[in-house]
Amino acid sequence: MTNRDQDPVDGPPQPLADAGAPTVADSADRATRPGRSPAGRMQSLMALPEVDAEGDRARVSAVAGGKPPRLSINGVSAWNWPNLVTATRTAAAIVVGLIALLQASWVLLLAAYLTYWIGDILDGWLARRMDQETRLGAVFDVLSDRACSTICVCALLVIRPEFAVALGLYYVQFMVVDAVLTLGFLHWPGLLSPNYFYRVDRLIWLLNWSPVAKACNTGLLIVLLLGLPLIGAPLLIAEVVALFQLLLKLFSGYRMLRLTTRRVPLKAD
Repeated sequence: MTNRDQDPVDGPPQPLADAGAPTVADSADRATRPGRSPAGRMQSLMALPEVDAEGDRARVSAVAGGKPPRLSINGVSAWNWPNLVTATRTAAAIVVGLIALLQASWVLLLAAYLTYWIGDILDGWLARRMDQETRLGAVFDVLSDRACSTICVCALLVIRPEFAVALGLYYVQFMVVDAVLTLGFLHWPGLLSPNYFYRVDRLIWLLNWSPVAKACNTGLLIVLLLGLPLIGAPLLIAEVVALFQLLLKLFSGYRMLRLTTRRVPLKAD
């Protein structure tokens, strides 16, 4: 019996040319082969390569030494204590701030600010202490901070209209520029929150999310606005500080924007 007459089932197994799933390049190659109709070429181009989700998770786990990666898919549920604290302090600060706005009450405004600030410190501390940091939680915290700050700034403006220039500069800085800047960590999938931005650029982290920078981000201007009139100092000082903070955020945003145009490897923790 010749080789031609052998049953192909009984013969030795022949290696496949490509045992993997089709790639985008394969689809494009098939679509451009001669003899294909326009409809056939379009169908081939639209065919997506198969996604091996289980294989991807296994490869990521292997790289991480068998442990889940520290991303939003790190196995930590978004239903956790830090996020519950964020939701509670946000709701409480907004309610108290609204009452302070309606009644033009200094006492209630101070209570709203303290609820906002203490709660913001507590939810971050809990997330790190309990190892329950998530990217969703980080975004939730950023948005909650803006919600609390909006109510408190409006109440402060009703009580002291002469703070309008400083608070206007602060509002643009915190609600627009700093919001985009703070959410910029989402461009780097390996970062859990802006607190770890030193792994990308240490200068931006020092100016915006180091402990001192975070304390000055909202607290410094408010303390100046409340304290300067008590000692008879001009409000121009607070306005200059608010302008400086805005320029600092614009500089940080420009520096971050440049980082997004090239590959920047994450530094080790």
